[in-house]
Amino acid sequence: MAYGRKIPGLLGEMAAEFAGTAILILFGIGVVAQVVAGNLGGHDSISWAWGLGVTLGVYVAARISGAHLNPAVTFALAVFRKFEWRKVLPYSAAQLAGAFVAALLVRWNYSEVLAKVDPGHTIKTQGVFSTLPGNGTLPVGTWGALRDQIIGTAILLFLVVAVTDLRNTAPAANLGPVVIGLIVVAIGMAWGTDAGYAINPARDLGPRLASFLTGYDTAFRDQYGNLYFWVPIVGPLIGAVIGAGLYEVLIGRSLPEADSVVVPGQPDTALDEAQVNEAQVNEAQGEEAQATANVGPNHGRREDLHG
Repeated sequence: MAYGRKIPGLLGEMAAEFAGTAILILFGIGVVAQVVAGNLGGHDSISWAWGLGVTLGVYVAARISGAHLNPAVTFALAVFRKFEWRKVLPYSAAQLAGAFVAALLVRWNYSEVLAKVDPGHTIKTQGVFSTLPGNGTLPVGTWGALRDQIIGTAILLFLVVAVTDLRNTAPAANLGPVVIGLIVVAIGMAWGTDAGYAINPARDLGPRLASFLTGYDTAFRDQYGNLYFWVPIVGPLIGAVIGAGLYEVLIGRSLPEADSVVVPGQPDTALDEAQVNEAQVNEAQGEEAQATANVGPNHGRREDLHG
C-alpha cells in the first residue's frame, strides 16, 4: 500500500540516508550514554549495539539509497565503484543531518542522568557523543588516533566491498546487512582503544555538533585541549580509499566481470546483466523470478555498503 506521493529521485535517496544514519546513531550513541551515565553494560555491549545499529540502519535504507550511512563509504564508492560524484555531497549532508538529529534525541532523553554524572558537561561525558584519543583516558595523541582511524576504516571498507561484491561470494539475499553489522562489531572489539573506532565522519561530527549546541563547550577538542574534530573526518576518508583500493588491487581485478557472474553453489551458472535485472524487477513486483537462479537484493555488483 502506498502512502502519499513518492519522494522523487535524489531527495528520496537523501531521506533514506538520513533515516538509516539516524537509526545507527540512536543505537550507537544510546548505548554509550547508557554505559557512561547509567553504568549499565560495558565495551562488549557498546560494540554489539553499534553493530546492530548498522545492521538495522542498512535494512532501513538499502533498497532506496544503497545505505551508505557514512561519508567515507560514499566517497570510496565514487572513487572505485562509479557512484555519481554529484551525489557525494548530498548523501554526506543527509548522513550528517541524520546523525545530528539522532544525537539530539539521545542528549534529550539522557539529559537528567548526564547532568547528575557530569554537571559541567566536560570531557568525562563528551565521549558519549564523539570520539576522543585513547577514549579520553589513555595516552594516545592526535597522530596515533589519526593512524588508528585510517587503519580501522581501511579494514571496514576492504571487508564491506568484499561482502557486497557480487563477483565474489556475497551473502545470500537479505543477509548482507547482518554481515556488515558483524564487521563493525569485530572492529569495535579489536580496534576500539586508540580512537573509539568512529570510522565514519558523520557518526562523529553530527553528535559532536549536537553536544556543542547543548552545553559541551569543549566538544571540538580532546582531553589535551587540542583541536581534534578533524581526525575522525580526515582519517576515515583516507582509510576508506585505501581499503577499497586494496580490495580492487588484491581481489577485485582477479574476479570475473560483472556481466558474467557465477552463482555460488551452482555449477558454472553465469547470469548475464539482463537476467539479473529481470530477476530484480520480478522480485520488486512480488513475483517469482524465472531465471537460471534466484537473485536477491544483495546479488550483483552494487553499492549497498555501510559503516
